Amino acid sequence: MTSNQSTYSKPMNRRPKGRFYARRKVCSFCVGDADSKVKNPVQIDYKKADLLRKFVSDRYKIETKRKTGTCSKCQRSLATAIKRARFLALLPYTPNHQGTYKGTR
Repeated sequence: MTSNQSTYSKPMNRRPKGRFYARRKVCSFCVGDADSKVKNPVQIDYKKADLLRKFVSDRYKIETKRKTGTCSKCQRSLATAIKRARFLALLPYTPNHQGTYKGTR
């Protein structure tokens, strides 16, 4: 008595991989503000630290465009703006760099 399945095949109770997929996100900079009725594109500026904080992880790394949903063009300018804001101390580089410096001197 042999069974139908070989010992090396995959179990049949698994869901097919291509069945469900995530909906593609829309670039929030190209589309504009969702609250306004007029579609004005949002400008990416290094001085808008509160806007840039949304695109940085809890470890202050720049989030990927797959997670944020930005297009390639906006992702490049967003990364440049975040790096400029870090350099000017508007955004911290790491979580340890928050607050004032309390050194030994």
